[in-house]
Amino acid sequence: MTNYILRRLAQAIPQLFIISIILFVLMQAFGDPIATLGGRIPPRPEDKERLRRQMGLDQPVYMQYVTWLVGNDWNKIDMDGDGISETPGKRTGILRGDWGNSLVTRQPVIKMIGERLPNTLLLMLTVEVIIIIFSLTLGLVSALRPYSVFDNVVTGLSFIGYSMPVFWLALSLMYIFAVNFRRWGLPYLPTVGMYDPAVGKTPFELFKHMILPVTTLSIISIAGYSRFVRSSVMEVLGEDYVRTARAKGLRSMLVVGKHALPNAALPFITLIGLDLPFLLAGAVVTERIFAWPGMGRLFIDHTERADFPVLMGILMLIALAVVVFQIITDIVYSFVDPRIRLE
Repeated sequence: MTNYILRRLAQAIPQLFIISIILFVLMQAFGDPIATLGGRIPPRPEDKERLRRQMGLDQPVYMQYVTWLVGNDWNKIDMDGDGISETPGKRTGILRGDWGNSLVTRQPVIKMIGERLPNTLLLMLTVEVIIIIFSLTLGLVSALRPYSVFDNVVTGLSFIGYSMPVFWLALSLMYIFAVNFRRWGLPYLPTVGMYDPAVGKTPFELFKHMILPVTTLSIISIAGYSRFVRSSVMEVLGEDYVRTARAKGLRSMLVVGKHALPNAALPFITLIGLDLPFLLAGAVVTERIFAWPGMGRLFIDHTERADFPVLMGILMLIALAVVVFQIITDIVYSFVDPRIRLE
């Protein structure tokens, strides 16, 4: 097991290197970061050229990449109403733990991500737990009672839920449970932020503000995953070893729990293993609609400003998480299915 993990980690190094090159090249098409600097007072043309030179943006793409990767000496740029001033500084590069500073806020990228990541994990981990519980339950019951009333109802609701665009679902829930409930004099749900500033960041406030975004993200995923679980379980229940176990007189729940479900769960584990890394990215549309201060909102806000350091930091964090969680998924495989050997 240890040798397998070390071998996979060694393979991940060139993978991340190639991913970083591709992402960095694609970043060049996002826009001009210099045009966003200076706030309400845009830089003068001569200042723009000076900024490009000082920030290395006048260099070829491969030189900019090397600077981002391993670092380089540079001059710290401060902008105020009187123009631009420079002080000596040093950027050590992402390989040495320095993710650079945002071009928009001038704050360290790692600090900005650290402030938003807990908010995203709070939201997305809650969503993932709900998705796993409801998908397994609905899919398993539907597979054990195929074409029953329950299965037909779940199937119909699943098709409806999976076909709804996330933005339409979010706005519909806001209209029903916030706007209309308030109009009808019923207890209504908040629609923006993580808590009411007048009340404070209490557990109950967080719970209330999480209901609508969690429901929005859960409905669509449960609709798709429950159908996937149903088809996997039904396929396994038709295998010869399941029929043999039943012919031996084993109880139905024992056959399902010990023989059918572990094999049917392998594809589902793959889906969850692919989903978990993207929890770090947050939900761009949902966080934007509900004004949730997470990674998705951070990414879209800085995409509009072509803030390369922040975008590269988020994307590389996701790439690293994908590699790590794929290794974890393979390890889980070996525990769920004893036939799989990693060595």
